[in-house]
Parts: sequence; C-alpha cells; structure tokens
Amino acid sequence: TIKGYQKMCSGWSKEWKAKNYSPAKPTNSSPPATAFSNGSVISNGVTAVPDLNGSVITNGLCPAPPIPSTPSGPQSSRHESTSVHISAQTGSTNLAHDEPKKFTPENLEREYWDIVETQTQSIDVDYGNDVDTDSFGSAFPLSDKGRSVNSSNFLSQSSVHDDLAEPAFGSDDYYKETFWNLNNIPNSPYSVLRHLKIGVNGINVPWLYFGCLFSTFCWHNEDNYMYSINYHHKGAPKQWYGVPGTKHDADGVEQVFKKFLSIKMRDVPDLLHHITTSFSPRLLQNEGVRVCKILQKEGEFVITFPRAFHGGFSFGPNVGEAVNFALQDWIPHAVAANERYRSFGRPSVFSHDRLVYTMAHHYKELRTKEICHNLIQELTRLKEEELLLRKKLISAGVRDVSGDVELPPNRLDKLDDESADYDDKRLCHSCKHICFFSAVCCECSDSKVSCLRHSHYMCRCHISRKFMLVWTPEEEMKDAIANVKKRMSELEGSNSQSQAVPTYESLVDAPGTEKDREEYKVLEVSVEPLCKIEDDAVPQLESSDVSVCSSVSAASGALA
Repeated sequence: TIKGYQKMCSGWSKEWKAKNYSPAKPTNSSPPATAFSNGSVISNGVTAVPDLNGSVITNGLCPAPPIPSTPSGPQSSRHESTSVHISAQTGSTNLAHDEPKKFTPENLEREYWDIVETQTQSIDVDYGNDVDTDSFGSAFPLSDKGRSVNSSNFLSQSSVHDDLAEPAFGSDDYYKETFWNLNNIPNSPYSVLRHLKIGVNGINVPWLYFGCLFSTFCWHNEDNYMYSINYHHKGAPKQWYGVPGTKHDADGVEQVFKKFLSIKMRDVPDLLHHITTSFSPRLLQNEGVRVCKILQKEGEFVITFPRAFHGGFSFGPNVGEAVNFALQDWIPHAVAANERYRSFGRPSVFSHDRLVYTMAHHYKELRTKEICHNLIQELTRLKEEELLLRKKLISAGVRDVSGDVELPPNRLDKLDDESADYDDKRLCHSCKHICFFSAVCCECSDSKVSCLRHSHYMCRCHISRKFMLVWTPEEEMKDAIANVKKRMSELEGSNSQSQAVPTYESLVDAPGTEKDREEYKVLEVSVEPLCKIEDDAVPQLESSDVSVCSSVSAASGALA
C-alpha cells in the first residue's frame, strides 16, 4: 500500500542517516589503506585506482570498481529487477572537525558506489517500479481531447486535435492537453507512436516509479532504441548516468559488459536487455566510453535519446513517471534494434516492418526531406531483401501458394488490437521476427511459421513440403516507395529548409550545470515520506505542481 511503502521508504532513509551521518569526532590519523590484487586501494572508504603511469587517481564521486556487480532480484516484463540486492561496505570518510557529515547527493553517491563495489556486506533495497498507470492512475491528468491512449475518446478520434489552440499555460486544461503530459507525448504530431492505437505499458502508456534510498535502475537502453522521457513528480533527487547513443559509445558499453562479465554473458547472451546489471561509470570511462551525469530534482524532465545507455539510483523516497516516444529521425536506430533482437531471438514490442509501412502510408505527414530519405532507404532495403529471398526460396523448391490462398491484407492505416493479435500469430519460430510481408510454412505444422531468413531451421521435412504465404505483393512495396519519393520532391520544392542537426566532438555542459554542481554538494536530501500519512486518511501526494498530480487521488483509493 502507499501508506506502508512510504513509511518503509522514509524509515529506511532515516535509519541510514542516523547510522552513517551522526556527528563525527576529530581524528588525528587515517585507517590503513586496503590493497587489492589488481592494484586498487581503498582508503577512507574511497577507491583509488592507479593510472597508466602508476600514479594514484582518487575519485570521491564515481570510484572505479575492482569488480563489477550484478544485482539480482525477481524478474518482471521490462525492468526485470523489482528488489535489488546489493553487496555493500558502507565506508565513511573521516572528518577533521566535530561536525556532522551532510546528507547530500555528493556523499550519498560516494556511499552508493562503495556499496556496489566493495561487496563485503549485503543490503536489500525495494523499488516500486513499472507501476501500471492504466490500472492505478497516472500522476498526470487525462486529456479531454483524445490525446492519451487511456482517454475514453481516444479511439473515436481520427486525429489528436493537432490544429486546436492550446489552453493557457498554467491552467488545469493546459496540463491535461499539453504534449509535455506523459500520457500525451507518444501521440504528439511528431511522434511515430501516434500510429499505435493500442496501449502498451511502458511504451505509450506511462509507468510510475516509487523509489527509496539507493533503489536502482540498472544500465539499459530503451525498447526498440526509442526515446524516453522521465518526469520527477515529488521527493528526493535521482542520480542519472548516461552514455551517448552513437554506435561507438553504445558498442563500447557492450564491450565493457563482455570484458568484465564474460561468463555471465556466455550463459545469458542478452544480459543487457534484462536491466539487472550495475557497475561504476568510472569503469566505462577507463575503457574509453564517454559518460555524463545529472541530478534530477522534482519538477524536472530527463530525456534519453535513441540507443543511449542510462542508469542510476534514487537518493530517498520519490515518485517519477516515464514513457517512450519516437520521432521520425528514429528510423535508423529502429533498424539497428530490429536486427539486434533477431540475433537474440527476442520478440519486439511491435512489428518494425508494420510501423515503417504505416509511416509510408501516412507519407503526407512526413515533415522533412531528410526523414523521407531515411524512410526510402529502409523501405528499399526491406523490398530488396524480401524479393531476393522469395526468388531464392522458390527456386530451391518452396511452393508459392499466394495465388491459391486468400490472406487478409495488412492494415496500414494504424496498428490496433486486431492487427497486433494477428501479428502475434506469425512470429518466426527462430528469430521471433513478425513475418509481416511473407512467411514460410510446412505441412507438418498448423501453427509454426518462419521468416524467409530462417526457413531451413523450421523442421527437417523435405523442401517440397514447404510453402510460402505472401501478404504484401511486390507492386504494393514499390507503390509505398513511390509515395514517399513524391513527398520528398514536394518538400524539396517548398521554401522551407530543414536545419541540420549539429554534431559535437565532445560532450558540453548544459545550461544550469554550475548551479547543479553547487547543489550537488550542499543540497540536504529529504528523508520525509512523499505523502501526508495519517492513521485513518487516504494518503495524498503533495506535488511541486498540484495540477500536474491532480489525478493521483483517484488512483490512491485503489492503492490505499
């Protein structure tokens, strides 16, 4: 319940603060340093690692670990660790004066990585993650104009009222209708997910996250390499770490996983997708991977970009909310994610091929010629592979029965429940790819299908028993490409010029980082519960913006 969870979170923070942040006594000497076989030294609870020249580098914020740790816990559908088990040593730094150590993000971050890295104690940290807002309510109000999948009039709307005037900023209606509302952003005018007319938890339906001190969201990137947006409603700050979504940096994270967790990854090749592994950002930096960090306080958004790895933890009781979205420039990242999932035999949240062709069906909504170019490239790649494999398989003896069997056409105007149910029935038995254009079947099975790439893995039957089902004829594929090319020509002939996305050789500070650095050292982290907890009252969330959290009261009755 909210009451019990908030009491537990607050009590845990208060217990930790009382135990580790009592006034320190003056000391004239430091405890001896502890040496590790790999050359690391722990002195005063801070890990020091020799650099390449043999000198010692001490990092009080993100110490480099002697061994990366894999927290374990019960698995869920997406973020698979709901209770993170952390090996711990709660080292503390000696103080020169008889003053209490401050309960600040800087000190707590140091303690967190000491806990994860030194592995001499164990603590259990609870995390109320992936709370379904469809069942329990979002902390954002629902749109009256059908902009949210959970709005009662969503499916009745042919559009999401892109052309309607926005309500005045700060009004109750503004928070209902703005696309900064996490219920609405997946269906914003520039989001590809607006074609998704079914609610997928965590994708276009937000999830709530109730954190406590040291509750961890481990290193991961988003499903299908989509964007994500995270809002901090109330409570103690969150510490975020991020790696740019470039191929070089993302591949670098994977190489670190393989280098330090080789045995684990041999047994669990898709370990990165399990979201159960945490290790220090310093380890990534030592391997040449660029890492940045940010302190997220209540009332602030954090946006992650396609393929960007991120992770972090909470400094105390808090509640946040997150959802995905995908801009039209996401297409190249979607291709990479689709191929990666096929290599692991991991089902995708939705059909990549269907979404790409749905975008082509709505070609008049494409905004720039660069996006058209990316879409044409992917449509052409899909067409060429599809036609090439069809020809090879038919030449090898697979029968084409498309002229004898009438199949329901692929629906391209939107992805709804009926389409999703049909897609679930045509998953490739080998790579779990949704066979959107065509599939190979065998007389030995009434249900098993294969994509054109993996038909030889389906069974041991002679190829004469295998046949091909075709949903998308060649002419339809060519027409889709022609329509997008036509749209690109229209955009090239218009006066509007798209701006090139700037690129940077190195990471730069964002506005406000100086203030953040100062708060990082002096901000006193709250240990109080998020809600007013009274014996007989239903707990009510006190938000930094009451209008944003006005719908929580409806959900609290179900959770109380």
